[in-house]
Amino acid sequence: MPTEHTIAATPDMLVWGGLSAKTPPALTIESGDTVSIEAVPAGGAPAFPPDAAAVPATYRAAVERVPQGPGAHFVNRPVFVRGAERGDTLQVEILAAEPNMDWGFVSIMPLLGTLPDEFTEYETIHPKIDRTRKTCLLPWGTELPLDPFFGVIGTAPPPEWGVCSTNVPRAFGGNMDNKELKPGTTLYLPVFNEGALFYAGDGHGVQGDGEVCITALETGLTGRFRLTVRKDIQMKMPFAETATHLISIGLDEDLDDAAKQAVREMVREICMRTNLSRNQAYMLCSLIGDLRVTQTVDGNKGVHMMLAKTYL
Repeated sequence: MPTEHTIAATPDMLVWGGLSAKTPPALTIESGDTVSIEAVPAGGAPAFPPDAAAVPATYRAAVERVPQGPGAHFVNRPVFVRGAERGDTLQVEILAAEPNMDWGFVSIMPLLGTLPDEFTEYETIHPKIDRTRKTCLLPWGTELPLDPFFGVIGTAPPPEWGVCSTNVPRAFGGNMDNKELKPGTTLYLPVFNEGALFYAGDGHGVQGDGEVCITALETGLTGRFRLTVRKDIQMKMPFAETATHLISIGLDEDLDDAAKQAVREMVREICMRTNLSRNQAYMLCSLIGDLRVTQTVDGNKGVHMMLAKTYL
């Protein structure tokens, strides 16, 4: 029978800023098991609100005790999934993502964001989160519905890549900041190491496509994931689906090339799932595929395509 596992956000279970195949796993599970992961926000002490008492002890302990690597995000030490080998695919069913804090932060920071030269009055705000009503309240009075998801979800990078910054999404996934990767979505990730080595973190309470100022509503989340090894699927890039849509993902420094990759991956998936030719799949993408800018701020920019399954 599948087993339930939990990873708490304690300093010994967290990594700050780096994804590596050499990080000792937090736990080892069987394919098909479920893992609950508690995540603290990115950012560290500069993100704390003025009221020190509002900072959860787990977040403060992480900032004080976990050494920071090349990136900004806290992630769990990886989950080793028995049976996963390089060349396999890790199927990640996103079952839950719930805020575990009563506030988040949004920042404009030096030399970051989509318009770094135009926004130089740096500022951090701390919207209040109402977990019961599933809303957040901005300082100027606007209330927004929450739509939580994990900004960072990935497998460990190939060992020859060394330690990769959590800031930049790549073929292993990572900091994709894709708001469609929320409960109800299944994500397929390439496996580059024995055990797959699954990471998650960077809780977001709500985010628009683009994430233009550099942050979403950064907050703590508790997520639940079912991890299954798939040897019948070979993926070179992350790909996702919901009950209603296929979601292809393109990642590149150049937004045009990210868009090309998203289209290319959707054409490949349509051809795999149907009897359509590549020409027919390409035309179908042009008619009902929606290209969206995932984010423009993470080094490798993101574009994803949504295509309704009903037309396959």
